[in-house]
Amino acid sequence: MFPFPALNIHFLGYPQTCQSDEKNSEREGLQKNEEKQHFFIQSAAHRVLSQMQSQSVMSSAKPTNGTLFGSRHDVSAAALKKASTKAQQQQSRRRLQPIDAVSAAGKEFRAWDDAKNSKKRTDLKKIMIIGAGPIVIGQVITLSLLSVFVFFIDPPPVRSSGRRVGDDTMMMSFKKFCLCFLFVFGSNFQTTPTKIASVSRHVVFLSSLSHKKGEEREMWVLKNILVFLTLLSYFKLTFSLYSFSKACEFDYSGTQACKALRAEGYDVILINSNPATIMTDPETAARTFITPMTPEYVEKIIAAEKPDAVLPTMGGQTALNLTKALAEAGIFEKYGVELIGAKLPAINKAEDRQLFKDAMTKIGLKTPQSGTAETWEQAKVIAAEIGTLPLIIRPAFTLGGSGGGIAYNMKEFEQITKGGLDASATSQVLIEQSLLGWKEYELEVMRDLADNVVIVCSIENFDPMGVHTGDSITIAPAQTLTDKEYQRLRDASLAIIREIGVECGGSNVQMAVNPAGGELMIIEMNPRVSRSSALASKATGFPIAKMAAKMALGATMDGIPNDITMKTPAAFEPSIDYVVTKIPRFAFEKFPGAEPILTTQMKSVGEAMAMGRTWQESFNKALRSLETGLSGWGLNKNDGFMQNDPELIKERLVVPSPERVVALHEAFMSGMSEDEIIRLTTMDPWFIRQLGDLYQTECWLKSLSSMDDLSVEDWTQVKRRGYSDAQICRAFPGTVEADVRQKRKSMGVVAAMKRVDTCAAEFESDTPYMYSSYDGSCEAKPTNARKILILGGGPNRIGQGIEFDYCCCHAAFALSDAGYETIMLNSNPETVSTDYDTSDRLYFEPLTVEDVLNVCEVERPEGIIVQFGGQTPLSLATKLEAALKANPIQAASGNGVTHILGTPPDSIDAAEDRDRWMDILKELDIRQPAGGVCVDESEALSTAERVGYPVMVRPSYVLGGRAMEVVSTPSQLKRYLSTAVEVDPERPVLVDKYLDQATELDVDALCDSFGNVVIGGIMEHIEQAGVHSGDSACSLPTQTVPESALATIREWTPKLARRLGVVGLLNMQYAVMPDGTPYIIEANPRASRTVPFVSKAIGHPLAKYASLVMAGQSLEEIGFMQEPITKHISVKEAVLPFDKFLGCDTLLGPEMRSTGEVMGIDFDFERAYCKAQIAAGQKLPKSGKVFISVKNSDKEAMVPVAKNLVDMGFEILSTGGTATTLESAGIKVTKVKKIHEGRPNIGDILRDGDLKLMFVTSSGDANDLTDGRELRRTAVGLKVPICTTVAGIKATAGSLKILQEGNLQMQALQDFF
Repeated sequence: MFPFPALNIHFLGYPQTCQSDEKNSEREGLQKNEEKQHFFIQSAAHRVLSQMQSQSVMSSAKPTNGTLFGSRHDVSAAALKKASTKAQQQQSRRRLQPIDAVSAAGKEFRAWDDAKNSKKRTDLKKIMIIGAGPIVIGQVITLSLLSVFVFFIDPPPVRSSGRRVGDDTMMMSFKKFCLCFLFVFGSNFQTTPTKIASVSRHVVFLSSLSHKKGEEREMWVLKNILVFLTLLSYFKLTFSLYSFSKACEFDYSGTQACKALRAEGYDVILINSNPATIMTDPETAARTFITPMTPEYVEKIIAAEKPDAVLPTMGGQTALNLTKALAEAGIFEKYGVELIGAKLPAINKAEDRQLFKDAMTKIGLKTPQSGTAETWEQAKVIAAEIGTLPLIIRPAFTLGGSGGGIAYNMKEFEQITKGGLDASATSQVLIEQSLLGWKEYELEVMRDLADNVVIVCSIENFDPMGVHTGDSITIAPAQTLTDKEYQRLRDASLAIIREIGVECGGSNVQMAVNPAGGELMIIEMNPRVSRSSALASKATGFPIAKMAAKMALGATMDGIPNDITMKTPAAFEPSIDYVVTKIPRFAFEKFPGAEPILTTQMKSVGEAMAMGRTWQESFNKALRSLETGLSGWGLNKNDGFMQNDPELIKERLVVPSPERVVALHEAFMSGMSEDEIIRLTTMDPWFIRQLGDLYQTECWLKSLSSMDDLSVEDWTQVKRRGYSDAQICRAFPGTVEADVRQKRKSMGVVAAMKRVDTCAAEFESDTPYMYSSYDGSCEAKPTNARKILILGGGPNRIGQGIEFDYCCCHAAFALSDAGYETIMLNSNPETVSTDYDTSDRLYFEPLTVEDVLNVCEVERPEGIIVQFGGQTPLSLATKLEAALKANPIQAASGNGVTHILGTPPDSIDAAEDRDRWMDILKELDIRQPAGGVCVDESEALSTAERVGYPVMVRPSYVLGGRAMEVVSTPSQLKRYLSTAVEVDPERPVLVDKYLDQATELDVDALCDSFGNVVIGGIMEHIEQAGVHSGDSACSLPTQTVPESALATIREWTPKLARRLGVVGLLNMQYAVMPDGTPYIIEANPRASRTVPFVSKAIGHPLAKYASLVMAGQSLEEIGFMQEPITKHISVKEAVLPFDKFLGCDTLLGPEMRSTGEVMGIDFDFERAYCKAQIAAGQKLPKSGKVFISVKNSDKEAMVPVAKNLVDMGFEILSTGGTATTLESAGIKVTKVKKIHEGRPNIGDILRDGDLKLMFVTSSGDANDLTDGRELRRTAVGLKVPICTTVAGIKATAGSLKILQEGNLQMQALQDFF
């Protein structure tokens, strides 16, 4: 029998509180249980009270005391007592009756009709929504140059009396001067008489203030203007308002907002530079601008479209920063545009550190103590005032945080502070109180214009403070808070949103709690929809972005129906009877040289989320959702790999890294006690005790002789802890996963599908949002309709991101319109596909064979689509097909059995299996680079010798160019085989001839089951072959490829598609040599990351067409029988995260590193490319110095480039051979030293801020491995644009002339078709 206490699957309400620590007294445990029970009744009482009020007290514009929306302590005692009695009665009934019997009485709730205080804005017609731009890592707050500078300037002088000398007027005018200077001079500080006059007015005003108030103030003005201008010259900073980090959760929020506003009858104008999003589909908004997101270009759109209002809170920090700049520059006022959702004062108060700190002080809340110092003496005073160690030192204006650090003692403090003062351009450091080891929480708060406030969700970090919340495992609702502790955080959140002045919409409040004494610190507040909003929305089912958009236009929460129940208003705080765990996904392997250490800067590239009735269940499910080779926590293939190094285990526990969760298991395996683990990690004891229980369960399973020893109760308890069948089979050597499934089902232990209903079953709901558990009855209520199951892409990662989610969404939309019931299965909370209204049914589950089969057995769909979610579902296809054949599932509609739709899994395997692939190409007489499959080093070396160096080497079956490399010598090949991959018969490597100087092409095609094949688009890569397609800019249509090569490609593509039996999408990659000879590189019989870009470029939704084709329609029926030819040019550019991974090189190669993309579209190539570069954050100059240093084979290609640059007025700097080549061509060049040739060298010139642009290609020699790498890294840190391929250099040079002309026009996507 199962030797441990059975899990109590009983949740009293929200927030879920932890059970007492086992070492606490029995009395304390009883007290906490009483608190939980009391809070449940209180929670229920408030819901009942709100229900009573919704029938009688909804007439006032602003709720009085006693409403649900303020602090719970505001409710009158009599009303609460009455409601509590009713709540207790309801709770008693719930204990006795099944869920279906407990339904809310009353008619369906209606938004505008029933709520007298909901007044939809009728004065607004056109609403502009600002999107988030390209996907890059994280969502940290980035400040404009003005915000950062003003934070560090000295305050105005103080009179002897202690009062500031007119500082309000003076500071405001000084800020205006700085902002005006930056804005009017644009991104490149080009002067005009009008601009100079605008700046001069502020200078004159500041001077007059100085003369009136005395010399002291004059010196203050002059000093700070001098510092301001010095900073500009030192850094050559530009006024670009890009957020350096955001993720695809803002596609979810922007799409929800667009849909909500259009449903209410508003015209929506959307600005977003990212084509790989649902929100930038032409049908999502009335006018869609896929354009650069800078003030200069957004002003052009505002002038042309004349929106009535702008909603900035749906696009993350990018949108907020852009809005702030436009507002402060007077653009909204100039064009009569209203700012809705978040007013400028609220944005400033939340974003400006000092203003936020002052606001918190005003309402009696603490923030971490801090101060700025310009000398060591000042630093000592600040340290004494803070009074605790460790301290965090942040130098002002340094690259990548260089010169800063965490000081654990005064000796380190002195060392780091003095180093930081030297490193800082302004000799200033910010010294902050460290909260390392404190517990971190987040509360998602919503407020409407009537001052109704609700807490949507509480979120707790698994890691203590010191790890960015985006890189930490997070749990919702918070597990380790008592009711009193939660109420304290809740009251603080309500006070904060009101004090900051967020009039309506969602906000996120981050807090830290000292586990030693309970001291509360407020970390920050985001006055917008954030990453946590996406998690909170998916965790609770509460559509935050949709509600926020409606509230921005006058709706109040008591007047908006809950989309799930349709009987209660949005004012009801969500209550959940399950636990949600989110675990981040990392990609450090893509960035050699970058330390896999987690800090306060976010580094994760995606995340997976799972739901369970216990934390252990959701935790195990989330781990196997990550797709990193883990089947859960423990019972994995590589368990025990640290057991020979106890010190390594301790190091991995102490230093946060992606492996820390695995190190926790290794620590238990090594015999380390729970108390020791708690001491080393400073994690909450409750979580470590939970992990201890899991480890005991694992040991008990291993102690059994066979699965026959497991009783029904044993199976139930193990599965309730989240263990997968794959984990269980490893506890019994000799068994396979299918054996576990068969045995478990024979015992009657099957997954029960539970509903996410926002109300913990207090009201009847028919939500389409499900998760699995092993607790009680199944709530799915499947229909007998014709159904199709769509498998999503799982967590984002480099090589598999939002582009695949885009395809999954289009499949759901198209098949639903065609009359099918669509079912989505995915584990990624950041996506539109996991919105509960994207498909008819949503299952938030891991993408494993076990979990997919669980859903199939409940829903019994006719077909399963695996080719839209990228490599994740494709990797399941063969095993899933085998399982379905072994145990057929009759379709609920009666139309046959459940099967995989579209391209057969065997055809997918044929395209990826090298031997089968080569046989097919030989059969069809299609040319490919010479090469072979190698299973050991000697075979690889002989193959490389046969085909000739350089060669491309990569593992078989890869995604995103994982571990691909171009090698030029036998020694480089040996190094690759010994360090980059493990090569053996089960893991062969591919060695192919590298096609030097070739142009790479991507082809997306559609194929139906009738043999029709239509090419959707042929894209030319701007970078040469050898650079991963995901990292290369590309153009559609092609620009330089000869027609003869295109004709061959148009012949080969349908021939190969028919041979493979492709039904749906097909992506093929070709390389064309300089002489026009084409070669095929690879074929992917699935959706590719290029589908969203191509669909927008040609005006045809390829993923929708592919879905209908897989469902049986022909391309002729769809009306897509000919390759579209466009008159406009579309350019896609990659967004690379090198600034997040200090130490890695920036050279592009066959391994994909980009995290997102942008798009430029125009009627000529140069303009489209220029738009794409600006959108990607490249600050291209209009004048200045350009550095050119290229390898020998590229030198001649630089002659025409350099000549054009000189003709445009640029000054050329070059080193050694490049300078000689250019001088020989009659081009004026300034020759500079390479880094290893002495000082001053090109590195010094770069750091002095004298370079505006760099063209550098790598020779790969020893000097380049040191000098070149340092130069490229420095350029990235200084935000100096750098091009590392000849094709990229030529395209960039062509764009500079467009910038000089200054007449880029912004056009809506709808105008091109």
